[in-house]
Amino acid sequence: MEILRHAVVLVHLVGFAILFGAWVVEAVARRVRVTPLMNYALAISLVSGLALAAPWALDHEPNYVKIAVKLVVLLVIGALLGIGSARQKRGADLAPAVFWLVGILTLLNAALAVLWR
Repeated sequence: MEILRHAVVLVHLVGFAILFGAWVVEAVARRVRVTPLMNYALAISLVSGLALAAPWALDHEPNYVKIAVKLVVLLVIGALLGIGSARQKRGADLAPAVFWLVGILTLLNAALAVLWR
C-alpha cells in the first residue's frame, strides 16, 4: 500500500512540474498566454492530490486544514487558467497579472506542500 501511495505522490509531483515548467517556458519566451498543457497538468495535480487526501491507513491523522488550503489554491489556479483560456479563444490578450498569478500560486502550492508540516 505504501508503494502505491508513493507512486501517487510521484504523479502529483509530475503534475506540478508540468504545470510550473509550462508556465516557465512561456514566461522565459515572454509570451503571456495559457497553454493546453497547463490545463492537463492542473487536472493531473487535482486528481492525484485528491487521491493523496484519501486515508491510506496512515499511522497519523492527515492535516485537513493543509489539504483544504492547497485545494483552494489549486481551484484559484484553475479559475485563472479558465479565464486565460476563454480570453485567448475570443482573441483577446491575457492580462499579465493573471499570467503571473498562475506561476506564483503554483509555486505557493508547492511551498505549502513542502514547508507546512
